[in-house]
Amino acid sequence: MSAGLVLIPTYNEHENAELIIRKVMSLPRDFDVLIIDDGSPDGTAAIVRGLQAEFPNRLFLEERSGKQGLGTAYIYGFRWGLAHGYEYVFEMDADFSHNPEDLLRLHDACAVEGFDMAIGSRYVQGVNVVNWPMSRVLLSYFASWYVRVVTGMPICDATAGFKCYTARVLRAIDLPNIRFVGYAFQIEMKWLAYQLGFRIKEVPIIFTDRTRGTSKMSKGIVEEAFFGVLQMKFSSWMHPLKPVAK
Repeated sequence: MSAGLVLIPTYNEHENAELIIRKVMSLPRDFDVLIIDDGSPDGTAAIVRGLQAEFPNRLFLEERSGKQGLGTAYIYGFRWGLAHGYEYVFEMDADFSHNPEDLLRLHDACAVEGFDMAIGSRYVQGVNVVNWPMSRVLLSYFASWYVRVVTGMPICDATAGFKCYTARVLRAIDLPNIRFVGYAFQIEMKWLAYQLGFRIKEVPIIFTDRTRGTSKMSKGIVEEAFFGVLQMKFSSWMHPLKPVAK
C-alpha cells in the first residue's frame, strides 16, 4: 500500500529531477510521486518519462502548458491525488532543499500521531536553514512572524512548502477559490486549515538551499505574500469559516 502521494512541481529542474525521484523511491516506505511540469524547456518532463518504466504505477507525470505558478500546480496535484484515492498528499520541492527522508516524519505525524496536517518547519526549534544568505533568512523568518501577528495563527513557519495533508483537509478546503500562487499560497492553505479547526503539527527540519538549478523567488512573490496576508485576515472577518466537525 502506498504511504501517500508526493507532489513535486517542476520548471527547469533537469539537474534535479532524476535524483529527487530516485531518492524518494529509495525510502523504506512506498511513496508515489506525481511530477507536475509547467512546460519546462530544458527537458525535465522527458527525464521523468524516461523513468516511468522503471517505477510503474508509482511515478506519474502531468504536463501543463506554460509556467502557471506554484499554487495552481499544487491544486492540480491535490485534485489528482483525491481523484486517485490517496489518504496522504505531500508537497515537496524538487531541489533537495527539503530532505526526502523527512517525508517519513511528516507521514508519521499524520498517520501515526493523528494530526490532520504536518508542516516541515524551519523555525519551530530556532532557525534551521543552511546556505541561505542572511538577507534571505531574515526575510523568511520575519515573514512568518508577520503572519503570526496579523492572523494570530500559532505557526512558526507560515511560508513552509514541505507539508503532509490528509485527504480530509484537502476535501474540506475550497480548492477552486484559492486565490494566491506563490508564498501566499502556502500561507493561505495553512490559514484555511487552521480556521477549519484541523490539528496541525510542525515537525522540525533542516532546510538546505539548492546546490543545482536556479531559485524561482521573485519580488512579485514577496509582495503577494505581504499584501495577501492582509487580504486573508480581512476576508476571515467578512466570511468566517465554520470549523469542521470532529
